[in-house]
Amino acid sequence: MSSSSCRFCGSPLHHTFVDLGMSPLCQTHITPEQLNEMEPFYPLHTYVCENCFLVQLQEFVSPQDIFTEYAYFSSYVDALLKNASDYSDLMVERFGFNAQSKVVEIASNDGYLLQYFHKKGIPVLGVEPAVNVSQVAKDKGIPVVNKFFGVQTATELAADGKADLLLGNNVLAHVPDINDFVGGMKIMLKPDGVITMEFPHLMRLMEENQFDTIYHEHFSYLSFMAVNRIFAFHGLTLFDVQEIPIHGGSLRIYARHTDDESKPISDRVTELLEREKTAGFDKLETYSHFTEQVKETKRKLLEFLITAKQKGKSIAGYGAPGKGNTLLNYCGIRTDFLDYTVDRNPYKQGKYTPGTHIPIYSPDKIRETKPDYLLILPWNVKDEVMEQVSYIREWGGQFVVPIPEVKIYA
Repeated sequence: MSSSSCRFCGSPLHHTFVDLGMSPLCQTHITPEQLNEMEPFYPLHTYVCENCFLVQLQEFVSPQDIFTEYAYFSSYVDALLKNASDYSDLMVERFGFNAQSKVVEIASNDGYLLQYFHKKGIPVLGVEPAVNVSQVAKDKGIPVVNKFFGVQTATELAADGKADLLLGNNVLAHVPDINDFVGGMKIMLKPDGVITMEFPHLMRLMEENQFDTIYHEHFSYLSFMAVNRIFAFHGLTLFDVQEIPIHGGSLRIYARHTDDESKPISDRVTELLEREKTAGFDKLETYSHFTEQVKETKRKLLEFLITAKQKGKSIAGYGAPGKGNTLLNYCGIRTDFLDYTVDRNPYKQGKYTPGTHIPIYSPDKIRETKPDYLLILPWNVKDEVMEQVSYIREWGGQFVVPIPEVKIYA
């Protein structure tokens, strides 16, 4: 993609969705030895295409730079594991997948999802570029191919058998060449096979001010309308859709080959397309209001932090997720506001947040220092976090959730 054209339809990009300034790569955690080195910062400036209404970031960094060594391990999030387990049950129940089927997952991470099909005796294959993460899956006995997915990889893999179920959770937004990616899925799918994809829903992002889910790994921000258009272009038809709570509100889409008429289009597809149209997702002015909402969220969060610090309160963070780094960098929050943050992932412990250099410890640090407030950076799993760290109430500690706006939980 050139720096100024839509990654789907090629139209020139003129219209800003929101500009979050400059930010470092959100999963590039800083080691103590790197603290005095210069970090690369890239624009977080999202545009909306006036032709197909795909909201997108320009590609400043290649996927190889972002995903080849990756710090995100899905198995550390209980909500993701539950979603994966429930999903595997649903797929088997609805489509009857069994030991004769083949389930292929694109961006299979540490095997957190495929393990549930594997346990049911269903043949699986993961496609995952990050060698460090996929090793965990291989240790569970899950076969993984370490490659980026697209037309070329799909052609190679299809020679060994196509997929009855081809799935990708939280990956469709992560690919810069969306045509190559969806084109690859068309090649990899059996004639009567099913594709499912899960991705954060742009409608929920806008309704709930989830601007911190904008970071360099997320190249596209997807409405159902835009995805429907992209899949149709590649000879794939969306025949069903579910709205699910994961990642702050996502869509799970179901696709088939357009000429496979055995799976009729559900009313949910028609209803959601109509709802997005009514909300103005096919009009540029709908997208232009988002910037002011984002600025207001920033002002409210800084107002809370300044007031708390003036009163001598201590504030720690919980989590070092990608979204947290967008929030911290855009709002200019460093150790002047946040003493430290903690993360369950040992891969991040002992490092520092990119750009803002907030130290990351293990969750044990919370009991040690007894902060007055705990700012939950992965707000999409706030209930899980508040349960895990409920003991902060013993000393009167309170939880702070920054999105959609600052909310204090005692």
